[in-house]
Amino acid sequence: MQSALLQIEKLSVKAGEKTILENLDLTIHPGELHVLMGPNGAGKSTLAASIMGDPRYTVTGGAIRLEGEDITGSSADVRAKKGIFLSFQTPEEIPGITLENFLRTSIRAVTGKPLKVIAFGKELKRQMEALDMDPDYAGRYLNVGFSGGEKKKAEILQLLMLRPKLALLDETDSGLDVDAVRVVSKGIRAYHNENNALLIITHNAKILEGLDVDYVHVLEGRKIVRTGGPELISEITRGGFGTVSPERGS
Repeated sequence: MQSALLQIEKLSVKAGEKTILENLDLTIHPGELHVLMGPNGAGKSTLAASIMGDPRYTVTGGAIRLEGEDITGSSADVRAKKGIFLSFQTPEEIPGITLENFLRTSIRAVTGKPLKVIAFGKELKRQMEALDMDPDYAGRYLNVGFSGGEKKKAEILQLLMLRPKLALLDETDSGLDVDAVRVVSKGIRAYHNENNALLIITHNAKILEGLDVDYVHVLEGRKIVRTGGPELISEITRGGFGTVSPERGS
């Protein structure tokens, strides 16, 4: 088996004085697609934010490793340059910076290389067409005046343009209609390959239709209490989280 892309060992995290995660373990290999589910307030978004290095959360124990390197103390920008991407549950509006300029700057910052302008323009146009995005959005300020669906499409556009090693998608499907969910799911399929990995946080199984899910984890009581295959999604959908009894930690 390939070496782990992401390895989380005994991770404990606080927000202020409150412990959100405790002794949590999770391992993700290249090529895998993991789904994280759980009741509201279980700590799913906290886990994604902690992997990304959000300074609002304090790691009080354990370690986060990316390709064997301990990044527990690394800042968010360092982690982004190493290949981690986080799609926000509620994308921020950034007045004064267009979507196109944001992408140009992000790609240069992550790769550390000069941008090939013509190639970038062609790729941006291609990916926006694939996501059924109006090309005029490229020249609009990032997320300003965007509908909820367009904000989520803009997040997936960033994913497709940046091509990170590890993508954390935090309820990217929330608030989307059926057609928009299909487009987002299509974008995820276009991104995913044997060299990268995904961790999708969701309450809605619709976004997972057409995706090859490898593992489903249930987060509850500050840690992962159950891990299974795609069949676990159906079990949760039928009976809710109360029927999912812990069988083994991840």
